[in-house]
Amino acid sequence: MAKKRIGILTSGGDCPGLNAAIRGVTKALYHRMGDDVEIYGIMDGYTGLIEGEYRKMKPSDFSGILTRGGTILGTSRQPFKTIQVIGEDNVDKVGNMKENYKKMKLDCLLTLGGNGTHKTAALLSENGLNVIGLPKTIDNDIYGTDVTFGFHTAVGIGTEVIDRLHSTAASHSRALVVEIMGNKAGWLTLYSGVAGGADVILLPELPFTYEKVAKAVERRAKNGHLFSIIAVAEGAMTKDEAKLKRKDRMAQRGGNVNVTASVASFIQENTGIETRSMVPGHYLRGGSPSAYDRVLATQFGAYAAKLIADDNYGMTVASVNGTITANKLTDIAGKSSYVPKDHQLIAVARAVGISFAD
Repeated sequence: MAKKRIGILTSGGDCPGLNAAIRGVTKALYHRMGDDVEIYGIMDGYTGLIEGEYRKMKPSDFSGILTRGGTILGTSRQPFKTIQVIGEDNVDKVGNMKENYKKMKLDCLLTLGGNGTHKTAALLSENGLNVIGLPKTIDNDIYGTDVTFGFHTAVGIGTEVIDRLHSTAASHSRALVVEIMGNKAGWLTLYSGVAGGADVILLPELPFTYEKVAKAVERRAKNGHLFSIIAVAEGAMTKDEAKLKRKDRMAQRGGNVNVTASVASFIQENTGIETRSMVPGHYLRGGSPSAYDRVLATQFGAYAAKLIADDNYGMTVASVNGTITANKLTDIAGKSSYVPKDHQLIAVARAVGISFAD
């Protein structure tokens, strides 16, 4: 029997659990197929597939990486921003990827990434390549799966950031505004904010008003709480901004991409309470994955190996109601998972007095 040749790439932003997922799928493949499988690591995401940068991997390459953050294969952002309208340059890139897939004599391409990665994976699948996806993102916004690996770890880090702000905010009687990653979806800010005891949480899905943020801070001060913590998703927007296109929204902000600094300025100017802002940024996506994410990534990897063994391509792994399963790439590509306005955790947050300033 001919050996099965599997290519693996990681694409988009790095996140905890990528190496654990790589380890999970390769160990499961070696266990299932032994010497009848060959693994090829494609360097730096789709860029490596376009430029033909890859190397044959050995079982030892996947040893000791369960706890490592980042990705041993390197990563890069998408080779093109959209696959809905493919220009001449993008056609060339797709052609290069198809050509290198054939040169490598791959039986399957395994892609680990977020929404953009899945859109490109679906495109390649539609172009005749055997592709399987694994969903990773700290934003937890991939459609069709209840959770993505990387999210749990990022929630833990975001919570720790907020925890540490409490003591300094209380010591100085300040309001502290902390920006949490999440450009389109507010899952990470919602969970970190609730777990960290934030007093105000601002999400992209619930447009806010500056006045209601200030009132929430003032109300706490009148009740004897001389400090406040405001957790802001990087994609949060006001009710007026929600009516605008992203480009117009950015122009209205005078070049400021996010509202964090504006929220802090408004609070201080309108309440008299000293206010500071901070952005942990990439700190949220770095470091070793949590035990939960190690388990989830291993589960996803083992299921991907099963899909490969069964020649079940054009799929992406998912977790639905606690069960590991798979969706068709074409069913989830180009879609995102947003926090529903009636989500149970939002109701819980409101019940304990957290304001969404909406």
